Amino acid sequence: MKNRIALVKGDLAKMNVDAVVNAADETLVVGGGVDAAIHKAAGPRLLELTRSLGGCPVGKVKLTPGFDLPAKHVIHAVGPMWQGGGHHEAKFLANAYKSSLLIAQNEGFKTIAFPCLSTGIYKYPKEEAAEIAIGEVVKFLANDKSLQKVHFVVFTDEDHAIYARKLGERGLA
Repeated sequence: MKNRIALVKGDLAKMNVDAVVNAADETLVVGGGVDAAIHKAAGPRLLELTRSLGGCPVGKVKLTPGFDLPAKHVIHAVGPMWQGGGHHEAKFLANAYKSSLLIAQNEGFKTIAFPCLSTGIYKYPKEEAAEIAIGEVVKFLANDKSLQKVHFVVFTDEDHAIYARKLGERGLA
């Protein structure tokens, strides 16, 4: 499994994979952070399309073409906003990862790249979010042979250190 998971410090919008996962909000209209970077790099056709999709519930995903991105597709995943942990945030975050992986499997994708969902303006605690992300990916890959590579793409040194440690604890670094 170790060779099927990669940790990358860099720009998610530059990943040449079958699908990048966008940290979207429920409206699917351009927000900040990862979402803004994905939309900027993909070009105006992505916004035109996402406006027509009617939004997306928390914990769910929607698939679009990647347009001008190196990635062929964008999986728009809506993670939860942190509200202290008593509002099923962990379940919703796990579902966002699981739903992204399932759509990748259903579409026959071989490679996918994830950002740190919900840890930016949604303020999900980074340690817990990384544990959920890695846990869902490991669980999925244990039962799936179609996905060849899952990339965790982080932007900050802090996120890189968290993911490196958590992957190391599982013998995956």
